[in-house]
Amino acid sequence: MKGYWHIVAFTAICAILFIHYHHFLFIIVFLIWIGILYYLKRLRKLHVIVSLTFLVFFLLHYPQTSTLPSEEETSVTPNPIYGEIISPIDKTDKKVEFILKESITGERIVVIYFPNEKEQFSTHFLKYGATCIVNGKKEIPNEGRNPGEFDYRDFLKKQGIDVQITLSSMNHIHCDGFKFLDKLYSVRSKLLANIQNELTPFSASWLNSLVLGDDSSLDDESVQLFRKWGLSHIIAISGTHVSILLTFMYFVLIKLSIITKEKAQWFVIFFMPIYAILAGGEPSIWRASIMAIIFILFLKTKGKYSVTDVLAIVFILLIVWDPLLIYHVGFQFSFLVTFSILLSGRWLSADKNPSMQALKISFVAQMIILPLQFNYFSFFQPLSIILNVIIIPYFSLFVIPFMYILLPLTLLPFPIVKFLDQAFMFIHQFVLQFIFWFDKIADTPWVIGTFSISITCLYFILFLIMMMEVEWNESIKGFKIGILITLLLFLLVAKPYLSPEGRVTMLDIGQGDAYIIELPYRKGVIMIDAGATFSFSDGTVSENIYKRIIKPYLYLQGIQKVDALILTHEDLDHVGSAPFIVEEMDVDRIYVHAYYEIEEEQWKDKKIVKVKGSDVLNIKGHPFHVLGPLKNANDPNENSVVLFTEIGGLTWLFTGDMGIETEKNLIKNYPNLKADVLKVGHHGSNTSTSAEFLDQINPKVALISVGKNNRYGHPSDEIIQRIKDNETIIFRTDEHGAVQYHFKGNSGTFSTTLPYYNSE
Repeated sequence: MKGYWHIVAFTAICAILFIHYHHFLFIIVFLIWIGILYYLKRLRKLHVIVSLTFLVFFLLHYPQTSTLPSEEETSVTPNPIYGEIISPIDKTDKKVEFILKESITGERIVVIYFPNEKEQFSTHFLKYGATCIVNGKKEIPNEGRNPGEFDYRDFLKKQGIDVQITLSSMNHIHCDGFKFLDKLYSVRSKLLANIQNELTPFSASWLNSLVLGDDSSLDDESVQLFRKWGLSHIIAISGTHVSILLTFMYFVLIKLSIITKEKAQWFVIFFMPIYAILAGGEPSIWRASIMAIIFILFLKTKGKYSVTDVLAIVFILLIVWDPLLIYHVGFQFSFLVTFSILLSGRWLSADKNPSMQALKISFVAQMIILPLQFNYFSFFQPLSIILNVIIIPYFSLFVIPFMYILLPLTLLPFPIVKFLDQAFMFIHQFVLQFIFWFDKIADTPWVIGTFSISITCLYFILFLIMMMEVEWNESIKGFKIGILITLLLFLLVAKPYLSPEGRVTMLDIGQGDAYIIELPYRKGVIMIDAGATFSFSDGTVSENIYKRIIKPYLYLQGIQKVDALILTHEDLDHVGSAPFIVEEMDVDRIYVHAYYEIEEEQWKDKKIVKVKGSDVLNIKGHPFHVLGPLKNANDPNENSVVLFTEIGGLTWLFTGDMGIETEKNLIKNYPNLKADVLKVGHHGSNTSTSAEFLDQINPKVALISVGKNNRYGHPSDEIIQRIKDNETIIFRTDEHGAVQYHFKGNSGTFSTTLPYYNSE
């Protein structure tokens, strides 16, 4: 199979795609491809037989998606639970977390403990391989309740974990014993602690991240910045780090005549797996380490090898060892980038100018991961190609080598360590300031949502063909394929503007309101309220709702501009996220009620429009009738902006937190008011939605934005029963997650993120 192991790797990918998507097209395409290659005599019978054998193997070996246990099953779990710790102990100031393998069932369980701020507790008995007795209840992890929101349940599921146990006290777990690997994990913990003690927090955070794979102490702002600009692979230990480490070891061991070349090779073979564990054991470090070992073994046996073959063999070994690695983002990025650079080797080496080579490598690396970048993060920075050309050499030639030199020095009593620490901090802070400056002047992301699997496959096929044409010096053909790729991307950008479908979304932000209306053909995007969580002690607003729910949803839909942000009233559960939206998004206009008191610096330089009852807002050609407030009630809730509009063949009434007295005035002033869809006032509180009001409006559908297990007891049982007596369908975020109304023309359908059921 020499020179053909990439065929086997592709066989594995097709089998995994078939199992994941349950679509025979992947198998059919693979068989056709193999048949064509055999017909063209590019493959021999042996290659075909081996490929088909591996296809069957991976179809049988790769695990099917498991079924989650029901709430009833988790509630009757026998107590205590016996198991073995099968992961390193992840301990921070905020939590302790590890994976337990249950002895009886073999089930993998995430065990989590959240300590109190001032609590003193010990975890010395928590060791890899320890046998434990856990007193706790199995729980199904939280799932994503909104489109685009991080789904923790799915994240764990892709690690083969379906349940978790949250300990209320460390006294509820007792462990004994350990396995050999715990010694290595202990060494890693001691190294991390020593670095924190010997260096400033700034230098220590970068050393721990770049050499030992622990980025927990890096400041969030820098991590987000690197992720935003496609530089996160620098923080994660990968092939670049390993190649620099091997070069450093080669110089120290051989050039300084410490040991012979033969012994140095054996040293590397035994050392690299140890370093992979010390460096956190991420897939990217294992890929690079195993590749290095295989190359050395080939050299020792004087065997001829293909770099592509080695990469394919490592890929196969890793997914045979752990099939679920295929879901790991770092695993996908690492192999894709490495494969694309190998595939482009001739084109890259044709240019002797180092700057041009760096630009080409950056281009290939960024373009090959483009579909994954959109699918995981919903955006792409085109200028990241340029920034990578500047930053990667800086890390490769200075930062990473410097870190590998600095680590052993921290173990010795050298005064020079303090000087090196300060020097690094001075230089690196300057570079980080440059990246932040670049972010301010060049932040022009493409936000086009996600790629479907069919578009993703088409993109990869076109990109690989383009690179092959360039490799074969067929520049004109490669350029034509490049034009097709560009057209495909522009088509994805233009898709919302060509689609006759619109949607209304009630996001599940907990105890608060956030509605997003997307008009057909992307004529306009209107937000009604944008709530946030806040501290009851000092009123401090958290950006958590915006970062975790609102922004991911907008990016998922390819939305960068909000044409109208309508804030019904001043309460933070309706306006708390507005400042974050205004800061990061292009917001055309903000609408508030006529009596809204705006602080001098609030939404500076934004066009704010005050509205009152009887106004008509024409937003991108779509009318919204303002029914209230008609007068100043001197109460934020009663001054809520009340909106009436028609969307997708239904009439909609948005009421904010309007109370019963205001409802009476509303139906008095609009005696013929009816609505198909009612946004139930004040989260279903009994201070709103009177029987009289409900009888006149007579809605077919009621929408209730309410937090799960909220402290206010919303929605009121009385209100729920009143709505049911009206034979109105109820959608509520605490039970159904985000709710969407998809429509074309004058017809549409409601759907829920969580399975719908009508609670009785």
